Amino acid sequence: MALPEVVTREEWLEARKKLLTAEKAATRSRDALNAERRRLPMVAVDKEYRLDGPDGEVTLAGLFGDSQQLIVQHVMFDPEWDAACPGCTAGIDELNDGILTHLRSRATTFVLVSRAPLAKLQKYAASRGWTVPWYSSHGSDFNYDYQATLDPSVPQLEYNYRPEPDITEDGKSHETPGLSCFLRDGDDVFHTYSTYARGTDSLGGSYSFLDLTALGRQEEWEEPKGRAPRVHGADPTFTD
Repeated sequence: MALPEVVTREEWLEARKKLLTAEKAATRSRDALNAERRRLPMVAVDKEYRLDGPDGEVTLAGLFGDSQQLIVQHVMFDPEWDAACPGCTAGIDELNDGILTHLRSRATTFVLVSRAPLAKLQKYAASRGWTVPWYSSHGSDFNYDYQATLDPSVPQLEYNYRPEPDITEDGKSHETPGLSCFLRDGDDVFHTYSTYARGTDSLGGSYSFLDLTALGRQEEWEEPKGRAPRVHGADPTFTD
């Protein structure tokens, strides 16, 4: 095993300060990228999607609950499968009630959506001990419209914002991972963001999820200004 070089404390401190400069630059670059994400325009959702949940059928707007924002994790679970994909499973295993509670404190609801029937989702969730809300989009266009299912019978074969005709060259449909964010303004629902493939790599903590949304972490130091409800307070100390 190749281990780090052994040096004196003074040499280590010099190297650490050099790395800190690069880390701060990366933090500022990430903040600028998140600000650009919040400046993205949004698209009205004019289709009434209906999904199956533990309390029966619900619309996309109904998934928000009392929140203004909604984050949907597209979990790969084909109707023919008996389990979700291992990668999605590993990510959901790391979710906990603390993360979901923190998201809700920022008026953001987090749910899972898959194409498999609800009974299969509930059975698998019970086997994993999951409590995060999970809904079935079976029979709706939701997965297809948000690039979570690629099917050769659907004209638009696109994943991660580029054509992917080769994915379905076997003639079968394929489930894909991703996250989609929505914003509610009164009775109107808008699609603000979706990310796929490596775009989901760094997710896990509640701040990482909030960074994907139109309102962000909702703190005063963030750009653009005017999206931080005062009830959440601000923490301008830790911005760099």
